Amino acid sequence: MAEPRPPDVGQVLRMLLGETRAPRYSAGGAGDPHQGQGCRESVGLLSDRAPSELMLDAILGQAPWSDLLLWALLLNRAQMAVYFWEMGSNAVASALGACLLLRVLARLESEAEEAARRKDLAAKFEGLGVDLFGECYRSSEKRAARLLLRRCPLWGDATCLQLAMQADARAFFAQDGVQSLLTQKWWGEMDSTTPIWALVLAFFCPPLIYTNLITFRKSEDESVQKDLAFDIDRGLNGEGPVGLAEPREKKAMRVLGQPRRRGCPPRLRRWPQFWGAPVTAFMGNVVSYLLFLLLFAWVLIVDFQPGAPSALELLLYFWAFTLLCEEFRQGLGGGWGSLATRGPGPGPQQAPLRRRLSFYLADTWNQCDLVALTCFLLGVGCRLTPGLYDLGRTVLCLDFMVFTLRLLHIFTVNKQLGPKIVIVNKMMKDVFFFLFFLGVWLVAYGVATEGLLRPRDRDLPNVLRRVFYRPYLQIFGQIPQEDMDVALMEHANCSSEHGFWARPPGAQAGSCVSLYANWLVVLLLIIFLLVANILLLNLLIAMFSDTFGKVQGNSDLYWKAQRYSLIREFHSRPALAPPLIIISHVRLLIRQLRRRRSRLPPSPVVEHFRVCLSKEAERRLLTWESVQKENFLLARARDKRESDSERLKRTAQKVDTALKQLRRIREYEQRLKGLEQEVQHCSRVLGWVADALSRSTLLPPGGPPPPAPSGPKD
Repeated sequence: MAEPRPPDVGQVLRMLLGETRAPRYSAGGAGDPHQGQGCRESVGLLSDRAPSELMLDAILGQAPWSDLLLWALLLNRAQMAVYFWEMGSNAVASALGACLLLRVLARLESEAEEAARRKDLAAKFEGLGVDLFGECYRSSEKRAARLLLRRCPLWGDATCLQLAMQADARAFFAQDGVQSLLTQKWWGEMDSTTPIWALVLAFFCPPLIYTNLITFRKSEDESVQKDLAFDIDRGLNGEGPVGLAEPREKKAMRVLGQPRRRGCPPRLRRWPQFWGAPVTAFMGNVVSYLLFLLLFAWVLIVDFQPGAPSALELLLYFWAFTLLCEEFRQGLGGGWGSLATRGPGPGPQQAPLRRRLSFYLADTWNQCDLVALTCFLLGVGCRLTPGLYDLGRTVLCLDFMVFTLRLLHIFTVNKQLGPKIVIVNKMMKDVFFFLFFLGVWLVAYGVATEGLLRPRDRDLPNVLRRVFYRPYLQIFGQIPQEDMDVALMEHANCSSEHGFWARPPGAQAGSCVSLYANWLVVLLLIIFLLVANILLLNLLIAMFSDTFGKVQGNSDLYWKAQRYSLIREFHSRPALAPPLIIISHVRLLIRQLRRRRSRLPPSPVVEHFRVCLSKEAERRLLTWESVQKENFLLARARDKRESDSERLKRTAQKVDTALKQLRRIREYEQRLKGLEQEVQHCSRVLGWVADALSRSTLLPPGGPPPPAPSGPKD
């Protein structure tokens, strides 16, 4: 079997991670298609390239450690993966990318143990990314913000925020550095300490913008904003902030397309700065949506009559049309901004339509918007069709409920309500499991009681209502005893069938109740209420309590991750709210038509929450990140050495060494005791020999006596 080539590895990674986040490998030793550009596509070092390119890649962090890291992650070599990550560059992005890759592989893994090991390793890399970025943020807030928004060529030009969002690394979003950046982007040029009441007053009374009621950041505090500046002109058209250009030799970062009015007083710039902030766009959309719901409710209750539509009804249709246009802009134009660009190519390109739609439909709230607008179009079509007026009104009434539920998305920005919405979302899964058990028990009871009470009833609608609806009401205490207990009925032969029958009080003819085995019906009712009201409902309460206990501790993490999605969405939305948003859409359409007619090059691709650095700026940033990583690893090793577990480990090693020495001493003592016993035995034998020789006749009499034992000398 042939060894996989780098293009094959790249295809596997794109299949796992998608086009925008997968590391890219060039085919057949091709060079970098972006040579000479500041934001180049990452090319794996396993391919054939010139030494100069390899040296440049090594400087920018594209060392062979990245390929070895991917190899270790794919093979689930935990210790080797951590070692290669420590040796490589792009530390924060690589940690988040490794977490994403491992969690995708864990979902595809068939063996439970292997999947658990991949999940544990993914959690470890998530922790490394969180701790390392915290170290970077403590060192320099400006560089840490730039690190979050920097394109990472190794991971398909994705940013750390995108990788964390796709990897579901909620702990990464909970950090102060990420939340500080999100708060800055949320308030735009305004100071984040601006009171909400002041913002509301200035929104409804625009002249207050030029007073000291609204606080704007001072010029010395705008250094980061120069890198992440908001393009007001594009913001009005729904394009938001654009990418950062790269003059090849000069500045590291520069904002494209932001109009700088030279000589314009700072107070005159407050108007576009106020209305271009995402928080202002959010407030405008909230007010617009509430007015839309009020108009919708008024039309349905008061002004929805057969015949020609009224003026308010036509206004409602136009309002919904502007909402539909905005959804088309988000879906077809890459409303998520930075995900709609392609890496390959000499310049920014739009992603394929399928990919843009997949990014758009990945959001649950976008799916809710499409369902609401589709039902609205269906209801309007039925309302305008002769003979289908009642059907159209019914569809629109149900659609109003969907539009109203859409308000929950607005409340996710609130710090108190946002976590509660997360908990409710998790509890909905418990409700479905409960409904499954309840439905099984309800059908079993309903069919049994209906067959015992009314075996001859052929009215299918009434039968189905008594089988499903009546047991459901009995759970909540509505028990019609007069329709079930024959002791409360009139015993009369109200049926043409043979047998014993009873007529319920006030019942219509044909609904006679059988007297046979009525005691069993009462017994089944008791058992049904016992199981449904005590067992199943308490089971649901226990499931809710367990879910609440699990999610409550992490609800803040869930909310902060959702906050990033909400801020990014309104960062790319037009400043005008529906129905005035149609003005921004018309301007965008006219601009595109003029460019096509004049055969001008397409406008620069919009960049949201992404920056593009020059080679020199990226080299300095990666060098700074590497220094912070070394400091982090040293501190981590020092803490590990000074930790209680390490101290206990060292103490245990010393105890083991002492025990080994004691064992040796005991062995020596046993040897000495053995030698002492042998010496004593030899002395006894020698004494016996001497005594035997002294008595022997072989020795002449009167010989010298045996030598006395030598004693201690004085």
